[in-house]
Amino acid sequence: MHAAQSDLEEQLSSPESPGGGARVARAVPQVAAVLVVALLLAVIVRLPWIGDLGMHAATIQRLGHSLLHPGNPLVDADTPSPYYSPWMLLLGALAKVTGLSVFVVLRIGALIGLTLLVTGVWRYVRTLSAQRAAPALALLSLVLLWGTAVLNWSGFIGLHSLALTISYPSVFALGLSFHFWAWLTRALRERASWGPWLALGLLWALILLCHQFTGVVATLGALAMVVSARPGRQVWLRLGAGLLLGAVLLWVWPYYDFFSLFSAGADLEAIHKSLYQHLFARFGLVLLGVVALALRLRRDRWDALALFFALGALVVAAGGLTGHYSWGRAMPAALIPAQLAAALEVVSAGRRAVRAGWACVLGLALAVGFWGQAGTIGYATGKSALPSVLADKYETPWVGYHWITPWVRYGDVVMARTIAARQIPAYGGYTVAPGYPDVFLRDSARRSAAVDRFFAAGTSAAERQGILREYGVRWVVASADLAGPGLRKVTTGPGEQVLYRVVG
Repeated sequence: MHAAQSDLEEQLSSPESPGGGARVARAVPQVAAVLVVALLLAVIVRLPWIGDLGMHAATIQRLGHSLLHPGNPLVDADTPSPYYSPWMLLLGALAKVTGLSVFVVLRIGALIGLTLLVTGVWRYVRTLSAQRAAPALALLSLVLLWGTAVLNWSGFIGLHSLALTISYPSVFALGLSFHFWAWLTRALRERASWGPWLALGLLWALILLCHQFTGVVATLGALAMVVSARPGRQVWLRLGAGLLLGAVLLWVWPYYDFFSLFSAGADLEAIHKSLYQHLFARFGLVLLGVVALALRLRRDRWDALALFFALGALVVAAGGLTGHYSWGRAMPAALIPAQLAAALEVVSAGRRAVRAGWACVLGLALAVGFWGQAGTIGYATGKSALPSVLADKYETPWVGYHWITPWVRYGDVVMARTIAARQIPAYGGYTVAPGYPDVFLRDSARRSAAVDRFFAAGTSAAERQGILREYGVRWVVASADLAGPGLRKVTTGPGEQVLYRVVG
């Protein structure tokens, strides 16, 4: 039995100090964690829109319209999509059965995802420490121990990023991942029978189908936990059976070919290059967790969190060195174990003085991290309620395109540029070119070129009409200076945008 498990059993058998100081010290992180969760609940009510929300809303739109044959979520084409995951299928079925609007369904999904994340962190951290303050400290570290610059990206759960991606499948998948790691850790310790291992295999595949990048993080974490446990031959056989069952689920999933995603094009790499920029500003506070991991490694050279971090750092470094920048999406596999280690050192370091000192350092780091992400409060209160010092940290959400819905019906094709194309499908319309890279849409580049030609200043009215006919366009969203033959102005929206009807 290795050192980590011995430490845990010692903690389980040792009563906590009954003193009032200990109770207060335990209550502080718990109250802070409750406040963070309350802030995120308030954010769900407003559901701010920046980034990929339109993609997920469009996916629910298509599944709510047809569960069996939804087609491409963004353009009028019969193609598969990796966004048609088991989770989105469930939300689409909810929209279809209840008639609830897409944005109400997204709020329900966000509430479920946040619940899974919080409970998953609690369950997994309890496998690492029996101290009552540990889960709250871990949750605070996961959302606040980042850097002074904000990074907004799905799968990255800094407080600001989490507020903007709370309804995304990545949050649901990461919540499942923490539960997956908790179940896996217990299965390894208790030498579980065949049933739990087969269930773990199915859960692993479910995470991969729901959000592929988070699935990679879940896989790296699981590999670290298995290596750390150094199981016997019997466990390896059961683990292999679980993996085989999970691979079968990946293979038979009918909505898209999971394994074809490994051949995604260069567009995916270009988009993710920015993940490798401003690393210290975005993740500098995580260095505290790296120090904690080194201390854990000194105590146990098979420490699961240290191995988890090493695997994640290796994948991310390899991506940066080889130009496979999409591998940077595995960065949470390095961040999460470091953040957890920083939190756990408060309750697991040796002497009381050392723990108190570490708690002070972590508290200061969390305060700095919160200040860097304090603009998040505005997503719950609105910018007008923020003091000027916080208003500068607030990124104004997108307005949306609800203003076109009195005219644009479900399935209508709209000619629009990229930012508009990322939002219009959320209301049921299609666009000529997808607002996001689509590995299954073979003519994606041709569609994008057609949109560029349509909006180019030197394009003739006749050529524009030809493009509109080719793609069955009924509406155009553009600036006021586009008016010409075949286009009739219908209404004006925010930012001096104009909705044109295609006539003739």
